Amino acid sequence: MRFHFPLYSSSSFSLFSNFTFISSLPLIFSSSHFSTFISMAPAFEPVSPPHQEAEPQTATPHHTDTVNNFGNDGQVVGSKSKVTVVGSGNWGSVAAKLIASNTLKLNSFHDEVRMWVFEETLQTGEKLTDVINKTNENVKYLPGIKLGKNVIADPDLDNAVKDANMLVFVTPHQFMEGICKRLVGKVRGEVEAISLIKGMEVKMEGPCMISNLISEQLGINCSVLMGANIANEIAVEKFSEATVGYRDNREIAEQWVKLFSTPYFMVTPVQDVEGVELCGTLKNVVAIAAGFVDGLDMGNNTKAAIMRIGLREMRAFSKLLFSSVRDSTFFESCGVADVITTCLGGRNRKVAEAFARNGGKRSFDELEAEMLQGQKLQGVSTAREVYEVLSHRGWLELFPLFATVHEICVGRLPPSAIVEYSEKKPRLSLLEDPACYQ
Repeated sequence: MRFHFPLYSSSSFSLFSNFTFISSLPLIFSSSHFSTFISMAPAFEPVSPPHQEAEPQTATPHHTDTVNNFGNDGQVVGSKSKVTVVGSGNWGSVAAKLIASNTLKLNSFHDEVRMWVFEETLQTGEKLTDVINKTNENVKYLPGIKLGKNVIADPDLDNAVKDANMLVFVTPHQFMEGICKRLVGKVRGEVEAISLIKGMEVKMEGPCMISNLISEQLGINCSVLMGANIANEIAVEKFSEATVGYRDNREIAEQWVKLFSTPYFMVTPVQDVEGVELCGTLKNVVAIAAGFVDGLDMGNNTKAAIMRIGLREMRAFSKLLFSSVRDSTFFESCGVADVITTCLGGRNRKVAEAFARNGGKRSFDELEAEMLQGQKLQGVSTAREVYEVLSHRGWLELFPLFATVHEICVGRLPPSAIVEYSEKKPRLSLLEDPACYQ
């Protein structure tokens, strides 16, 4: 029997329904990952628009070979920051376009933006890197969009990151551990990184966020950028928002805000790396569920219910893993806005819809290869990783939507199971004592 989202109608399940989390919850679960849950201040931090440095009088690039370092206070030391984008898919190419438009305008950045490209041979027989550098366009993953003449595609990862002191990681999350291993010893400790990657690694000791993977393997600080960001819409400069999650150094966060912000792409800093990153990761699982609903023609009411329950499970899962996660982060672009846009559009919803219309008879791998022209799904692999965490910690009954998405993806349940539920009540008795929430 399954435990699906209608079970959340009980007001007694305060973990999922109250904004104030219980200080005694860690006593219930034995995992060392839990620490005391406390009420947090709002994540949104009012900030004046980032100072835009004066543009040069002409469009002549201001080249220099000098690369700055960041001091402990986040202030720039030296004259120029040099940026490399590690990744060149749909979103990676858009990120390079955003960044390149700003490095030409801001005197604190070197004009040139390197973009590492996983080399491919196109049907014409040409190398993808050569075509990007010749046409200023990623003809495979972002056709029809000019990236900026200061974007230089480079198939050599070591060379691409050489001399860069700001690294932007934007690849499918399943490739990141291998990429980090290749970069060990190639990146200086004062380098700043930011991850646009939506996913996590599951290890024996527990889940590892991609920002932590980067920090631990490369010995550098790593912020994150997430939000309601369908790449093709940003590529044609339709207005969008994003959230930068940072740890301690506000000056570094504002450097990233400055680097990404444009009149059509508004970026807000939030001091909550784990909350921002988990929002970007988990929303893809909810988008898979929304795709099942679309594929079965269940309608907008059902889809809205899936989105609401999905957001609730996102918040609860994040809080259980990291007590520092702020409730208000879920009201930023990385939270509710990203859930909405990903469940209305995006590749995860699209392929999940096709999966459901085929009655689950065609695999996600087959549909991905047919529909995405080389791009990768994130939701299916993330659902598997989340399921592993839930299973290992005995939380499956607490997260029926997440658990059901995975079981549909692997063929244990039909797509219609997304809205089926049992009369059986999950084991929540330990959470139902009102005294626990005082």
